Amino acid sequence: MKQLIDQASWNRREHFSFFSAFEEPFFGVVAEVDAAPALARAKALGLSFFQVYLHAALTAVNQVENLRYRVEDGQVYCYEQINVSPTLGRPDHTFGFSFVPYHPDLRTFGESLSAEADAVRQSSGLRLSPETARPDVIHFSALPWVNFTSLTHARSFSHPDSIPKISVGRLRPDGSRQLMPVAVNVHHGLADGYHVGLFLQAFQRELNGGQYAP
Repeated sequence: MKQLIDQASWNRREHFSFFSAFEEPFFGVVAEVDAAPALARAKALGLSFFQVYLHAALTAVNQVENLRYRVEDGQVYCYEQINVSPTLGRPDHTFGFSFVPYHPDLRTFGESLSAEADAVRQSSGLRLSPETARPDVIHFSALPWVNFTSLTHARSFSHPDSIPKISVGRLRPDGSRQLMPVAVNVHHGLADGYHVGLFLQAFQRELNGGQYAP
């Protein structure tokens, strides 16, 4: 489900018009979150750390309206639900694209993620498909080998794109904390630094255990 944004009355009309004319309308922010609570929860539940933090990130995205905006044929729509298209690795160190629908239940989400991971391992190439090309997703990647402080993405400027791109890196121990770098790249016509900040706050809250966390 998606809702058309009335640009005539939209408070971002001029922002959208201005940044949409850029060859590169995306901007990026890198920050750190504390993943220690999510690590502990993954261990306690017998789940992969990747599953826990990916679900936390996707839950956070769905809490920020501006990250649910997409540009389609010059129109802006707000999706009711955003899913995820993560890159998933293979034993030969290549990767494939995938599609995992959002579900508020962590284990139900994990079942779909596990099925996609198996499908990627049993395939070759990028696995481009109508599912991975859906607009109602975030593009997600993990670089557990690198504690990065900045990050760029390969982009075709001739291809219209408004999908947020979120990447995480290697953990950095800091006392009782496990700091994880998070790169967030978004279309500036749809979102500003304020909205990235909302996402990072929500992401940390979800890593801490969600709405019931202190």
